[in-house]
Parts: sequence; structure tokens; C-alpha cells
Amino acid sequence: MNVDGRTARAVRTRRAVVDAFLALLAEGDPRPTAERIAERAGVSLRSLWTNFADLETLYAAAGQRQLERQAELARRISPRLPLAQRVAALARQRAQVLEFLAPVARAAQLREPFSAQLRANRARQYQIARDELAQLFAAELEAAGPGADELLNALTAASTWPAWSALRDDLGLGVPVARQTMARMLYSLLSQPPTDQ
Repeated sequence: MNVDGRTARAVRTRRAVVDAFLALLAEGDPRPTAERIAERAGVSLRSLWTNFADLETLYAAAGQRQLERQAELARRISPRLPLAQRVAALARQRAQVLEFLAPVARAAQLREPFSAQLRANRARQYQIARDELAQLFAAELEAAGPGADELLNALTAASTWPAWSALRDDLGLGVPVARQTMARMLYSLLSQPPTDQ
């Protein structure tokens, strides 16, 4: 087999392993073994570890794959829409994305204390969320003046995984009610000046 053929096979193997890992997480196995991942991917255990030096490299590849899938779900929301429409559109989009991410996010929470890569994946997710919020609500953030950073922090906290997990897992809300609750939090933050005590 020539070099290009070997490279293409390695790419296919890596993709199969990552997709198998994510599929097992989505099916409710928060800690799939290497044996289960290899079996699902249709590769040997040796091939798995040849392509991924350790779990951290697998987490890095899985994190990148999740970002690619997430980007497919996201639609650009116009910052020129009225505030209520932007908030409703964002809540719909975040609900869809966070429901998609939920199995992986729950599994990651178990291993994050022991994995620098999973913590890096989470930090990247937060940065993407903050960048989207900063663009979508640029006018409101500018109007907040010195409180812009505080407002952006509050918007991020209200619309990322920990808040969604609290609504869905802790409060037991269905997706439509959780989405409306998120929209209420976001609209409140954006339409009320902060109280300085």
C-alpha cells in the first residue's frame, strides 16, 4: 500500500473510532472501554491505540468532532433583529445544541477532574458561546458600558451547559419549558439594568 493509501486508511480509522466513542456516550455508556470502542468502530484494539496514543488524544479528536457537528446545527442569528426575536432564536438554537451535546457533556463531567484535555474542550465551548453572545448582543453590551463584562458573564452562565443541565436534570423540565425558561433568563438580563448595592 502506498503512503497516500495508508494515510487515507488512518484517517478512516480515526474517524470510525471517534464516531464509535461518541455513539457509545450518546447511548448512555459514560465510560466505554477501549475494547467496546474498538468493537463498535470495527477495528482492532491495537489499531485503536496505534491511532490514539492515549485517552487524551481521543478526547481531543472527539472534542473537535463535536465542534464540527455543533457547527452544522448552528444557524447565524441576525444581530439586527429586535431583542425579543434574538433571545427566542438563541434559546431555540441553544436548546437544540445543548440537547445534542448532553450525553457527551454528562460523560465529560465524570472525567474532567482527571483530564486536562476535557477541561480544554469545555473552555473552548465556553469561548465559542461567549463569542456568539458578544456578536448577537453587541448593542446591549455596548449600552451596558462598564458593566459589559459582567453582563456577558451572566449571559454565558445562563445559556451554557451547567444552566441547561440544571433545568433539564435537576428541575426535570422538558425541552420546551427549559427553552422558555432560558429565554426568560436571557431577556431579563438584557432588558434590566443591574442593581448596584
